[in-house]
Amino acid sequence: MGHRLSKIYTRTGDAGTTAVSDGKRISKSSPRIKALGALDCLNAHIGIMLCEALPPLVQTQLERLQHILFDIGGELSMPELVSVTGESIKELENQIDLMNESLEPLKEFILPGGSKASAQCHLLRTETRSIEIQLIELHETETLRQDITAYVNRLSDWFFVAARYILLQEGKPEVLWKNPYSRPQHS
Repeated sequence: MGHRLSKIYTRTGDAGTTAVSDGKRISKSSPRIKALGALDCLNAHIGIMLCEALPPLVQTQLERLQHILFDIGGELSMPELVSVTGESIKELENQIDLMNESLEPLKEFILPGGSKASAQCHLLRTETRSIEIQLIELHETETLRQDITAYVNRLSDWFFVAARYILLQEGKPEVLWKNPYSRPQHS
């Protein structure tokens, strides 16, 4: 296999455009390119998360997710590709259910925190929600397969459950939101 990137800088994007799979140049501020950038950012943050000591189930899935997110970016660059399907979504749901089986039902809202790994997982969740919004904006101007937005929607749920699961595996309590009407008032 030849080298994919033999030269890192090309100067072709200096005027604010970038090439897509058909060779057409589009603005770097287009919804498609913004979504690609957000996917790249999420993937980089997953890389940081993978530097933490994690439960094996979470570690394995995060490693897999990095490839899947790269594949979704590939589909955004080359719409003829198919990155995720209904089966991919079902696999993610199964993992959510597996982690959720060991968790107590939620009785209160939880706040990000409890441990560094759990808080980072919540950060990944919020980034994923932002990507979902960007993908919906893209779909309003260009055709985008619904499996992509459905997968990203489910992925934010996965990060939420994984954050809770990490705390359970670490033996740490969740940070519960305290209703302002039940909090002690300071004088």
